[in-house]
Formats: sequence, C-alpha cells, structure tokens
Amino acid sequence: MKIIVSVKQVAARDSALRVNGAGTWLDESDLSYEMNEPDAYALEEALQLKEKLGGEVIAMCAGPARATQTIREALAKGADRAIHIEIAEEGVLDALTTARLLAAAAGPESPDFVLTGLQSDDLGYGQTGVVLAELLGYSHATIVMEVEPQGKMVRVKRELEDGWFQNVVLPLPVVLTIQSGIKKLRYATLMGIKKAKTKEVKTVSARDLGVELAGQAGMERVYLPVRAKQTQILSGDAKQVAHQLVEKLKFEARVL
Repeated sequence: MKIIVSVKQVAARDSALRVNGAGTWLDESDLSYEMNEPDAYALEEALQLKEKLGGEVIAMCAGPARATQTIREALAKGADRAIHIEIAEEGVLDALTTARLLAAAAGPESPDFVLTGLQSDDLGYGQTGVVLAELLGYSHATIVMEVEPQGKMVRVKRELEDGWFQNVVLPLPVVLTIQSGIKKLRYATLMGIKKAKTKEVKTVSARDLGVELAGQAGMERVYLPVRAKQTQILSGDAKQVAHQLVEKLKFEARVL
C-alpha cells in the first residue's frame, strides 16, 4: 500500500505577523515556521493506515528551501521518504498551481491513497485536495472523520453540517482531505529524528515537473482589519433600554 501525504510549511501560530512593504503578503524576515496543523492530522492518518495495511508513506511538500524543516519533521514521525517540490521564496501559490505541482509529482508514484489536510492555516483555500483529485482522476472525499480500507475500496465518514455525518464507499486510488482533530497527534521520537537524517528526500523543481508557474493568480493586497469603536447612548426607562439593547445585540452585533 502506497500512501502520499501532502504537508505544507506555514508561519507558526504564535508569530508576530506584519505585512511586507509591498503590501502583498507577510513580512517573512523574522517569522518562525511549523507544519500546517490540518496536514499534521493527515500525516497521522497516513501513518496509522500504514500500521494497519503495511506499505510506505511518502511525505510531499511544495515550498522553498526552508520547508526542509517540515519535511524532516514528517520523516521523524514515521514517513518513509519525501518529495520536496522546491519553489522560490517569493510569491504565494494559488490552489490550482499547487495542485498541478502535487499531481505532477504524485502521478508517477501511482499511490493508493493521497491524503491532505482540510485547508492551510495561512491561506485557507480548502480547494487544493479537491483540485488534486480532479487532476489525478482519482475518487475523492472531503472533511473525512474516519477511514476504513476494504480491499480495493475504502469506506469514509464525512462530517456534514449541524451534527450530521455521511458514510461513503469509494474505489482506490483515492484523495481524502482529513478533518483536524480526528486522531491524537504523535510526537517525533529521538530515534525517529535520528532516522530522518538518513531517509531519502527527492528534490524537484516546477520545471522538472513540467508545470508553468507564470500566469497564476496573485495576491494584490494584504492588510490588517480596521478597528473602529462606536459609543451609543440608549434613552428611556429600564424596559425600553433593555429592549433596544437586545435589538442591537441581535441585529447589529449579531451575538444573540
């Protein structure tokens, strides 16, 4: 059983975020980075599938040279090898371009499963996994809570709205976007960290994969939300003021 899991490196959640001088993205000069949390759950699901079915887990990451840190983390946790699609530090890839890169790298591997996180913590498109499935021609399911392999098929439990769930049976190969929190994440052991140094990391470029990066969607402007304060004085007796307050909380603040 061959399982590919897509991981992304994002700015750490406790980083001080500042917009760069051009106003097009974050100032990355003093940021620290970590593995995208939803992708960490996809990695955990991949490792547990390997423990049940055997085979290998391949970590795949599209990112600049610094993404090696995240790739090594995936290897330390138990991935067998990795594919690093190295791209320039500058710029932000849109979902379609990212999916094209991942599909070009994953296709020759002929995996049985391709797992991704539900979305990235930085951009939050929530589209890459679905587009990747379309490009590969694989069946797919999103917001997956449980994965139960059944021979050449897989049964998945999807989370819907208002506490509803959906059970779907899909043929392999399949692309699944994994919901965060479905399993407890493991830590990299000291032995795992040592072994990660000797595991294979194949580095390829967009040119190697035949993917054109020019003409992709770009970020025009990034800015902080405007903070505004407003004071209103309500008049009338206690009953009238209470009624006005409830109306404003319900229809203006929308907290009731």
